[in-house]
Amino acid sequence: MTQQLKAVIVGCGSMSNAWLKAAQEIDGLDVVGFVDIFEEAAAKRAGEYGGPDAVIGTEVSAVLDQVEPDIVFDCTVPDAHVNVTLAALAHGCHVLGEKPLADSMENARKMVAAAEKAGKLYAVIQNRRYDPNIRRLRAFLESGAIGPLTTLNSDFFVGAHFGGFRDRMEHVLLLDMAIHTFDAARYISGADPVSVYCKEWNPAGSWYDHDASAVAVFEMTGGLVYTYRGSWCSEGLRTTWESDWRVIGQKGSVRWQGDEHMQAEVRASHEGFFRAVEQPAIPPAPSEMRIGAHAGLIREFVDCVRTGAQPETLAADNIKSLAMVFGAIESAQQGKPVDITW
Repeated sequence: MTQQLKAVIVGCGSMSNAWLKAAQEIDGLDVVGFVDIFEEAAAKRAGEYGGPDAVIGTEVSAVLDQVEPDIVFDCTVPDAHVNVTLAALAHGCHVLGEKPLADSMENARKMVAAAEKAGKLYAVIQNRRYDPNIRRLRAFLESGAIGPLTTLNSDFFVGAHFGGFRDRMEHVLLLDMAIHTFDAARYISGADPVSVYCKEWNPAGSWYDHDASAVAVFEMTGGLVYTYRGSWCSEGLRTTWESDWRVIGQKGSVRWQGDEHMQAEVRASHEGFFRAVEQPAIPPAPSEMRIGAHAGLIREFVDCVRTGAQPETLAADNIKSLAMVFGAIESAQQGKPVDITW
């Protein structure tokens, strides 16, 4: 028999739609509370996704006291994550939060420590890990087809005309977008960050107030080097949102455009100036791998609440991806390499 669970969602803006649609498909999970600083937003989502007894409110603790949920979904802005998460953990709830984990490393550490003390799950919705294409790439690399990895490169070039708050943000590319790419680098390589050197700048003609382009070189565990090149004010020849990747191993390389297009070449000879290569097939993602973006990740989290297992995007691990973001910003500000800690 499926264990019945109750959830409260905090933050009822546009992003909450993806969460609530996914939650609707999970047997035995009822979203019974809706919280937002604007009560009308909470009421709107309750009308769309809640039952007749759904509770709405503008204050997290008050709603948690009333409905006593098992899970809190935190869809708020980054600077609200710490208060929402600490309140949820204090009420004995498991927490799944929006990316990035926190607005500072200090707050991230505070939240991870609180989850460990409470003995509750706290994970981050790095939904892009659950894309079937990155799963397919990871499985191919784990097969050893190109040998141990030595170098990982990613290019992200998108001319994004958002308007609104992003045009005014400092470190807009690194803070608002690079968390996806840095987390993907960790997932693809299985390595963690050690140090970083980063250069940020705002190109001539940019429509952003602050630096919207960056280049970063990360030293990773195992001696792997990861390079990131990115811009949010690059017109033409747009990459996918998942970036263009080149993964280099001791026996070969893989190119991945961030979509279904992948190509591998592996050394087929030990003679000649240029060694002969062959192109191995890259199989689909194994059927046992979890996929499904928001839906796949939320379903895994709920399963872990029921079984006591640990979700892949546990905050205690995902803090390492966040540390790459703040390490890159610190390096750009200081103009020198910095060590990465979490």
